[in-house]
Amino acid sequence: MEIHDNKLYKSHGTGEFTVDQFRKIGKDVIFERGVLVFHPENIIIGNNVYVGHNTMLKGYYKNTMEFEGNNWIGQGCFLHSAGGIYLGRHAGLGPFVKILTHQHVEEEIEKPISCCKQEFKKVVIEEAVEVGLGAIILPGVTIGKYSLIGAGAVVTKDVEPYSVMMGVPAKLIRKRK
Repeated sequence: MEIHDNKLYKSHGTGEFTVDQFRKIGKDVIFERGVLVFHPENIIIGNNVYVGHNTMLKGYYKNTMEFEGNNWIGQGCFLHSAGGIYLGRHAGLGPFVKILTHQHVEEEIEKPISCCKQEFKKVVIEEAVEVGLGAIILPGVTIGKYSLIGAGAVVTKDVEPYSVMMGVPAKLIRKRK
């Protein structure tokens, strides 16, 4: 976990990209129209990855966003990898999923939260996880393999493998075993 002052140094650009800008990119990767990519030099994409329309892959100047391969990222997703993101093989994200890897840390009561320090924590989504439409994954969460996250769920803590999670905050509904 790292904490930094919240400072704006410069624009992150337009989000336009070419595939040669990625740290690594595999075969059979599809980017639909309207995909925006920031800091592609810190994004690793394996083979057979689909990225849906109007998705934003918000890389960061450090840490990485990594898709292991055979992944599906639905339309309108927002992935911000300031703290790092790992998506295991055969894991999929439904439309409009959000993955956040940083948050502001409350300091003084009379200091605006947007001016407080930030905390960076990696999100790990293990193999064959399916995340439903509109779910939100918060910083520092690990979702265990073969788990299912229901539509609209907000995942605030680690999920054991083979779990079915739903709700706000997400709660265990049942095990898949």
